[in-house]
Amino acid sequence: MLFQDLIRYGKTKQSLKRDDWLRVFDVPKRWFWHFYAVSVCWNGLLLVFYLCFMFQHRFQPHPWLNKLVDILTGEPTTVSQVPQLSTLMVQLLVWVHSLRRLLECLCVSVFSDAAMHVVQYMFGLGYYIVLGLTVLCSDRLGKGTGTLFSQLDWFHVTGFALFIWASLVQHQSMVLLAKLRTGKSGTVKTLEHRVPVGGWFEVVSCPHYFAELLIYVSLSLVFGGLSLTWWLVVLYVLFNQALAAQLCHDLYISKHESYPKHRKAFIPFVL
Repeated sequence: MLFQDLIRYGKTKQSLKRDDWLRVFDVPKRWFWHFYAVSVCWNGLLLVFYLCFMFQHRFQPHPWLNKLVDILTGEPTTVSQVPQLSTLMVQLLVWVHSLRRLLECLCVSVFSDAAMHVVQYMFGLGYYIVLGLTVLCSDRLGKGTGTLFSQLDWFHVTGFALFIWASLVQHQSMVLLAKLRTGKSGTVKTLEHRVPVGGWFEVVSCPHYFAELLIYVSLSLVFGGLSLTWWLVVLYVLFNQALAAQLCHDLYISKHESYPKHRKAFIPFVL
């Protein structure tokens, strides 16, 4: 039961018959916006630092960040290092993604009284801090050559296009989920968990989780597919989102006898 309590959140946690002592560690699921608020602030700060590096060609005003990245990578900073377009793009896209999700949590999503474990909450806060540092660490894989524009390659364009498309799919999914609980006027009518329809919900139970995976894949493409560390991040997102999607899918099936049989949980026509 403790394991189930740690891996479930939201509506998939509500069906658990937990002891009272386990509920002591619950925090509201609506606190998801804290994750993205931290990410917007922290990764925005890292983005500003990297822009300073681009224009000043040095990190000298922020030696603590240099030392931290040196420790994480095991490689010293080289003052002649050329800014890399891939690093700049990934930092910018991570910040844009976090800002969009923050605005969706605050202005679009309608949260019920569902909960998540405090361990999940603390992990989420730390995750987006480490994520930004992971981008900077990936910058140590090699040195950019020439101007940023001269570094532009096909994988930058492909990754950026996939990022935009996956973000639109995720936003559409969040809007459709919110409409399940609001009326035409936009006011909240219910907090029940209804069967979502429309968009990519016609083929999978959790297209917003699938879109999250595609967003991280797109960032790996922006890196040219060369960052093994970032592929490990993608692998974590795959398992994390697949587990959450499968739990939601199973819940829908158990609660709704007429739930569409052709829908998959996570990846269209596959899983």
